[in-house]
Amino acid sequence: MDAFYASVELLRYPQLKGLPVVIGGGRRPADHALAAQHAERAAHHIPVADFPRLADYQGRGVITTATYAARAFGVGSAMGLMKAAKLCPQAILLPVDFARYRHYSSRFKRIITEIAPVMENRGVDEVYIDFTHVPGGQRQGGRVLARLIQKAIYDDTGLTCSVGVAPNKLLAKMASEFHKPNGIAIVHESDLHTHIWPLACRKINGIGPKADEKLQKHGIHTIGQLAARDLQWLMDTFGPRTGAWLHAAAHGLDERPVQTESEPVSMSRETTFERDLHAVRDKGELGAIFTRLCEQLADDLQRKGYVGKTVGIKLRFSDFQSVTRDITVDHFTADAQDIRRIAGQCLKRAPLDKKLRLLGVRVATLAPLADAPTPPDRPSPPASGQLF
Repeated sequence: MDAFYASVELLRYPQLKGLPVVIGGGRRPADHALAAQHAERAAHHIPVADFPRLADYQGRGVITTATYAARAFGVGSAMGLMKAAKLCPQAILLPVDFARYRHYSSRFKRIITEIAPVMENRGVDEVYIDFTHVPGGQRQGGRVLARLIQKAIYDDTGLTCSVGVAPNKLLAKMASEFHKPNGIAIVHESDLHTHIWPLACRKINGIGPKADEKLQKHGIHTIGQLAARDLQWLMDTFGPRTGAWLHAAAHGLDERPVQTESEPVSMSRETTFERDLHAVRDKGELGAIFTRLCEQLADDLQRKGYVGKTVGIKLRFSDFQSVTRDITVDHFTADAQDIRRIAGQCLKRAPLDKKLRLLGVRVATLAPLADAPTPPDRPSPPASGQLF
C-alpha cells in the first residue's frame, strides 16, 4: 500500500491532499484542542490552517510514515519528529490511529483474497500473492491482474497500492518499490542485469545497515558487485549460511513459497517517552504506562487468539543502552494482570539506576488459544512491592 497510514488519514482529511503530512506518536494536547474546537464540524471541513504543525512539536517521538509531499523534503519513517521539523517545519502533524489502519488493512486484504486466494499476510500494509492458478492471471505477464487488484482496492477504499510482479518473493518485493505510488512493475529473470544489479545492496529485503556497512568496506555497493563475488569468499567472509543467502539473493534466487498461514513468534508493545523518566521519582507515571502496555498487549493477544508462556521487558536508558529480561512460567496466559505481574518480576532483575527513555513488554512462546491448556486461577498482583 502507498504511504498507508498517511493515505488512510487523507481519506478522513481530504483537504490535506498534496500537502506535507507527518504521522507519528499518540494524541497530543494540540490534537485534543483541534477536536474540541471543531466538535460540531465534519472532519473534512476543518480548515487546513487549524491543524498542528511539525514546527510546534516538542518531544522525542518518531515518524511512523509521511505523505509523498513530506518525503520530498527528506522526511521519512523512523526519523525523529524534532529532526523532521528542521527539514519540513510547515508539515502537518497527525497522531497515529492504529484501530483505523487495521480496519482498512482488513478491507484491502479481503478484496485481494476474493480475486487471488493464495495470499501471505506481511503486516498491516503488505502482502505476497501467488497467482499461478488464478484464471487469466498470466495475461500480459500479470499486468492485467495487477490492474484489477489496484482498481478493486481503490473502488472499495479510495486507497492506492503498488504491485511488483516477479518469479519469486524476493524480486516481487523489490519490484513493488520501482514505480510508487500506484505503479506496476514486472521483472522477469532476464531483467536481472538491467533492473536489479544496478541497485544498492540495501534494496535486497534482509540486508540491513550493519550488513550493508560490511559489504561497503569490501567495495561492494551494488547488487551486481555482490553477484560478481565468489560464493566461497562470501561464505568465508559472512559465514556459511549468510554468505550462501547473499549469493543467491544477488542472483535473484528465492525458493520461499507464499505461506497463507503462519504462526507469530511473539507479540510486543513498547513506547518511547517524551522525556526521560526515573524509576523512583517518576514511579507513578511509569506505573501507568507499564500497566497500559500490558493491557494493550493482552488485547492484541486476545484479539488474535493467542496465549504465551514467556513474558519479557525491554528497557532503553537515556544513554541509549538497552537491556532485556524475560521469564518463562508454567502456564499460558493472555491476561493483562498476569502479564503485568510476570513483567514486574522481570523488572526486579533489571538495573534501574539510570533514567529511562523507552519501555516495552513482550510475550513469546505463543500458542493458539484453542490448543493451549486452560490456565489456572491466579491471584491479582499485589498492590505493594512493585517497582512501577
